[in-house]
Amino acid sequence: MKTFDRWLTSPWRRCVVAALAGALPVFAFPAPALWWFAYVALVPWLLLARSAPTGRRALYDGWLGGFGFMVAMHHWLLPSLHVFIFLIAALLGALWAPWGWLTRRFLGGVPSPGRCAAALLVLPSAWLAVELVRSWQGLGGPWGMLGSSQWQLEPALRLASVGGVWLLSFLVVAVNVAVAALVAVRAARIPAVAALAATAAATSAAWVWSPRPDVDGHVRIAVVQPGVIGGPDSAGLRFDREEQLTRRLAGQHLDLIVWGESSIGFDLGQRPDLARRVAALSRETGTDILVNVDARRSDRPGIYKSSVLIGPHGPTGARYDKMRLIPFGEYIPARSLLGWATSVGKAAGEDRRRGTEQVVMDVGHGMRVGPLVCFETAFPDMSRHLAEDGADVLIGQSATSTFQGSWAPEQHASLAALRAAETGRPMVHATLTGVSAVYGPSGQRLGPWLGTDASTARVYEVPLAHGITPYVRFGDWPVHGALLVLVALCGTEGVRALRLRRTGPEPRVPPARTVRESPVRHGH
Repeated sequence: MKTFDRWLTSPWRRCVVAALAGALPVFAFPAPALWWFAYVALVPWLLLARSAPTGRRALYDGWLGGFGFMVAMHHWLLPSLHVFIFLIAALLGALWAPWGWLTRRFLGGVPSPGRCAAALLVLPSAWLAVELVRSWQGLGGPWGMLGSSQWQLEPALRLASVGGVWLLSFLVVAVNVAVAALVAVRAARIPAVAALAATAAATSAAWVWSPRPDVDGHVRIAVVQPGVIGGPDSAGLRFDREEQLTRRLAGQHLDLIVWGESSIGFDLGQRPDLARRVAALSRETGTDILVNVDARRSDRPGIYKSSVLIGPHGPTGARYDKMRLIPFGEYIPARSLLGWATSVGKAAGEDRRRGTEQVVMDVGHGMRVGPLVCFETAFPDMSRHLAEDGADVLIGQSATSTFQGSWAPEQHASLAALRAAETGRPMVHATLTGVSAVYGPSGQRLGPWLGTDASTARVYEVPLAHGITPYVRFGDWPVHGALLVLVALCGTEGVRALRLRRTGPEPRVPPARTVRESPVRHGH
């Protein structure tokens, strides 16, 4: 251990170790999906920041760990953004610099049991503050929130219904802090074990007492996934394939058919022939079809991504325009300054336009659906508002064809499980090229995923549930609690600084010296 500490005295080596430590949590997410690893993945990063010789070095450890975290979570963007992704990761990684400093502040040296107990509250709260800031769509949105790695664990989904993905992130970080304290701080064993016991008790309480969605019916929803289609006329060929797959669904007594994001690459106002073809499919299958149009609008300027409901007689008038766009993929922030990104990657050549409000659509059969487009399924507040507005089913329309060989399709599909659990509403995640998935109102997976190699249409028996989950009722209360903890910390530190200014630093007591008696010389 001492040899490793000496090896870390090199600033460059320490920088590399910090970036690698920050990247470790990516293995808890799909495709590896090692959910259990999330509970120890932050420990190396915590131990590194704790051992920083100075507060400034701890800031760097937090920053570089955040850099590694962001690069790992968004590695699949490399083909599109190239070197630009490292600049973005460096800017966003700075959000974790205070977290590194706080780690040293509360766990560094030989902390008292009280300081360790405070770390179990402060460090998870600081992590939530970072996730809150980076969840702003202009900074990339809430992709890779630590709590979302727990999407396949039933007790975690029950906790999500209470406090959303925020509560999961808080508890995962708290467990990591407790493990790090057990490893490195002998005096912290009691508070660390108490924190682990409290986490287990909270999970058990949510398992037993949190309200379960009351299932009161079923609907049959079909997902149409055409698969990867290339060529100069890919939009036309894709539409033909979607039409072919949809026609096979005739006679199956469906309540809704869902196509993926950008399933129609032409404005239906300019291509009424396509609208008539989809309307004919609606008549054949006996149900409405929710398509997604990615095209320049004929009735207003600009390009929009829109969920459009089409019935037997054509578009029903129900339309949702995507509100939260992907930075660089669908628009370039501050294009006048960052427009050069188009020359080094596949950044948007033209900014798409935003919608102004969320929409709940009546699709017949007494069912109302709330559409979300691609990136929007990562935002817990959007699905929560749709549930509040009366949506019976959440619909996510997505396309990740550019990233087929990466972990992005699986990770995107997993987010729908959390949105379902948070709201108590089933969710359909329909894509063009996979991974498509459907989840019940408790977040449980309904049937197998449609992988990136599938070109098919599949029917799902989807349970409906009503009632309000605690998360829908109370919102992002874990975030509010975390911010209160940080405000209290700032107040405490401020009062402490004022006291030191008035009284001056406490006098330093020199260590006691051991007096050695000189040997007595006997006279001659």
